[in-house]
Amino acid sequence: MDLHQILFEHGGIVVQFLLAYSVFACTIAVERFIVLLTLPSTPKRVGQTLPEALAQGEAERVLEPLRGPEAEVLRAIYAAHRSGVRDLHAVAVRVGSEQLQRLERGFRSLALIGNTAPLLGLLGTIFGMIKAFMVIQEAGGRVDASALAGGIWEAMITTGVGLSVALPTLVLLHLLEGLADNRAKRMRYFASLLIERLPHSAGGEHDGDEAVAAVHHREGTHAV
Repeated sequence: MDLHQILFEHGGIVVQFLLAYSVFACTIAVERFIVLLTLPSTPKRVGQTLPEALAQGEAERVLEPLRGPEAEVLRAIYAAHRSGVRDLHAVAVRVGSEQLQRLERGFRSLALIGNTAPLLGLLGTIFGMIKAFMVIQEAGGRVDASALAGGIWEAMITTGVGLSVALPTLVLLHLLEGLADNRAKRMRYFASLLIERLPHSAGGEHDGDEAVAAVHHREGTHAV
């Protein structure tokens, strides 16, 4: 009896759902890894050249060729400053949050799969155990140990498959969150660097550090 036969003939529709889960999770994870690993990044040297360019009034020359989420935040802050906006912290929070949501697209789906796959597997196991004990009842309790063990291991298949789907999914999600958080920290660094050198308001009821920190705040569980 090969693995294919065990999964599809004895696992039932629950295993089919879990296998569809795994395909969906792998598709999201691969796409996100490609995006996050190939996304252009603003080099650290900009942190050294930008203050000098600001002093010389040539910030646009430095900002224009930059690419990536950090560059989008920098350009939005500088454009807001040029248009007369005083609360640059609010601009950093808004644009940074938008960029972070783009980076974390699909994370909520991975979290949903990772958290529900074991429960779906357990549900399949419960249904299998119910069927096994129904057979025992119909046989009047006269069931040999081998028949009972066979019914139990068939019921346990779905739990095993559910855990096999959930564990890699949560590990991949953790790695992706780490990549997204690293980019969020870079957005915070560059946003702080620029705001410190531009005239702006104090940001109302919260100070500047709290406002810029919100650039990499993950609201809720994950962005869709």
